[in-house]
Order: sequence, then structure tokens, then C-alpha cells
Amino acid sequence: MPKKIKGIIPRGKPRMRDTLPAYSPAASRGVVNPLLPSLAREIKRRYFFSPLTRLAINSKKTRAENGRMFNPSVLTAVPFFNATRQIKELGYELTSAIQRVLDSGKFVMGKEVEAFETEFSSYIGMQYGVGVNSCTDALKIALKALGIGTGDEVITVSNTATPTASAIREVEATPVFVDVDEYFLMDVLKLEAAITKKTRAIVPVHLYGQGADMEAVMKIAHKHHLKVVEDCAQSSGAMIGNKKVGSFGDAACFSFYPTKNLGALGDGGLILTHDKLTADKCRALRMYGMEGSYHANFEGYNSRLDEIQAAILRVKLPHLDVYNQKRQEIASRYSKEIKNPLIELPRTRPNASHIFHLFVIKVDTRERFLEYLKTKGIGYGIHYPTPIHLQKAYNFLGYAEGSLPRTEANAGKIVSLPLFPELTEEEVDHVIQIINDFT
Repeated sequence: MPKKIKGIIPRGKPRMRDTLPAYSPAASRGVVNPLLPSLAREIKRRYFFSPLTRLAINSKKTRAENGRMFNPSVLTAVPFFNATRQIKELGYELTSAIQRVLDSGKFVMGKEVEAFETEFSSYIGMQYGVGVNSCTDALKIALKALGIGTGDEVITVSNTATPTASAIREVEATPVFVDVDEYFLMDVLKLEAAITKKTRAIVPVHLYGQGADMEAVMKIAHKHHLKVVEDCAQSSGAMIGNKKVGSFGDAACFSFYPTKNLGALGDGGLILTHDKLTADKCRALRMYGMEGSYHANFEGYNSRLDEIQAAILRVKLPHLDVYNQKRQEIASRYSKEIKNPLIELPRTRPNASHIFHLFVIKVDTRERFLEYLKTKGIGYGIHYPTPIHLQKAYNFLGYAEGSLPRTEANAGKIVSLPLFPELTEEEVDHVIQIINDFT
């Protein structure tokens, strides 16, 4: 047996006292459960000796050390994103949820997925939820369930992540791009001009954490008898007026990729709708087109949210509003305290709440600015460097440079700053100082 180091579970065959039991009050006091059956013990050995467990069992120690770890007098780097801090804070809530799934013996399409579908639907204000593998699959399945397919046109934006367009292509429809407004969102003043006889749907993208002008989108959609599928990958919990983003269209699609405001520990997505027939069709499509066992009524896919990810999301969902509020507080500090005239700060639409999945600034001298951030140890991102209509894979659509002026101009200037709920005050101070010092 390797020498045991304080705070670290050694590799190799575990002794009984090293085995992490299912969570219980007794377990929290260090009392070990009786021996488990051999299969369950092997699963525990393989899973619970992972970094997740080491983080969970040391969560109190980690929280106590955070102040020292991020002492501003020794702070030299700020990460763009760090998932492990939230994992440490949630600790046994996560390991207990995972253990619950392991004990159930049901890992696909079980009670955890059903419960999360209900809980998230209620949170957003929609009636039906359908868990799937990713937001890309959610978009694809929602479009197909609504009858979008070969030869149809779907209007969306080009400054989004590529999966928005790839989902449209997967149902053999054609993406049609419109330019964006000053909020990086679909310019509704240009929307109607893009509608043709082939247009069947609109996919507004609620980018960076705030909603597009859904009142205008829905008005135009109703006028032209078009379906609306909201791309909510980056906007879980954002509001437009007194309604949550994702509660306006015929369907809404969410991402639970680990970096999202509500993030799993792997891939995950969900479709929301008010229409039972649409929900039933989505459920069949995620499971090979089957409405019963081993009989497909139409062609479908294999796209299912797994039980462990659903259990993890159920732990995190009650914390989402607090996480979003913390993001808003950090964003408010950035907006108020970054005074550098070389930096253009993001704007929030009137009558909307921005939950800041990303805090995206614009800098004319971006390359020099990025080099400066690197030298100062400040993490950053670019979301996204090349608009979809100018990417090689989509040359066949026939767009040329200059087709979407604002989208293209933004792409050469945008920079995403560090922003996640677990950023410390010292780290936020440091980012603000470094940016203000840029010349």
C-alpha cells in the first residue's frame, strides 16, 4: 500500500477504511457502511477514487484555504473558468446524488431524468421537458418534431456557436443568417426581409446570457405562420419582462455543457415545449423513433440525457438563481469599475435581465490586448472568432465578406473576460486593475 498523504486517497487496492460510503449522517462522521457486494465495491473503487471525491471530502478544508490561495498580494493569474471550485463547494451533494444513481442500478432513462425534466420545465415556465444528449441534439430534434426538413429555410444569426447551424443542417434545412444589433442579438428590424417562400422557422439565439427581442420575433413569426425554436444554450434563468427565456417559442433548447450557468459534469441538453404532441414526438425521436419497445414508427436518433448527469443537474438547479446573481454582481463591478476608454463594455437590452454566461467586451486593438492579458496571466476567450457564414464548411451557402457587417466587425474585436460565480473579490479586483492599466 502506498504511503498515505494527508488529504489524498492513495491509488491501488483500497483498504476498508479508505472506501467512501454512500452519503449519510453516519458517513459524514467517518462511519463506514458494511461491505458492499463485489460489483458495487468495484464501481466505488473506480469512481470514488477520482478527483471529484478527493475534492468533495476536502471541501471544508478547501473553502478555508481559498482566502490564502487568492491572496491579492501573491495573485499572479486569474482563470477564465474553473469548474472545480463549484464542485468543491457542492461536495457531498454531488457525490450523494451520484451514489443514488449507482445504488438504483438504472443509468439511462430513469427517475432522475424524469424528475429533472419536470423540475426544469417548472423553473422555466413550460409544461413539458425532454432530456437529450446536448443542445445541438435538442435543436435538431425540436426542428424535426416541428416538421422542419429538406428544402426548408431557417432564419438565425451567424455570430453564434457553429452547432446552431449544424443542427439546422442535420435536418437537411438551410440556415439563413441575419445581422445582429448592438446587444449581439438578432436584429429584428432585418428579420422580415429575410423571409422567403421557403422559410419555415426562426431560431433566435439568446447569446452570452440575455434574451433576444422575443416580442418582435413572435409577432413576425405569427404573421408569417413560422415556427420558433429558441436557442437558450447560454441563457438558463435569464428574463425578458416577467417571463423566463425559453418560454416564448414553440420549443426551446438548453445546454448543460460544464461551462454553462447550469452545467453538468459532461454533455447534456433539454427541449421544452407547451405542446404535448411536440413533446411526444421529441421523446420518440431521441429514442430511434420508437414509441414503445423495439418498434420504430419513424426514423430517429440515439440522444438521451443520462441518469448521472440528470442527478447532478438536480443538485445544481436550486442554486442557479444564486449563481446567476453572483455573475450579475461581478458583471456590475466590471461595468462600473473598468474605466479604460479603449474598452467597449457590453449593453443590456431594456426590459431584460442579463445573466452573463459571458462578459464580452470589444477592443479595436484585440491582438495587442490579448498578448497583454497573456503576460499578466488573465484568462480570456473569443466567442466566436469566425462567423458561421464565413467558415469553410458553410461556403456553399454563398455568403461573402461584407454580407453581415456588424457581425463581421464584432468578430474582430470581441473578448470574453473571466466571469464565473466562484471568482473571488481579489481576482475581480485584479482583472479590473489589469484592464484599466492597458494602454
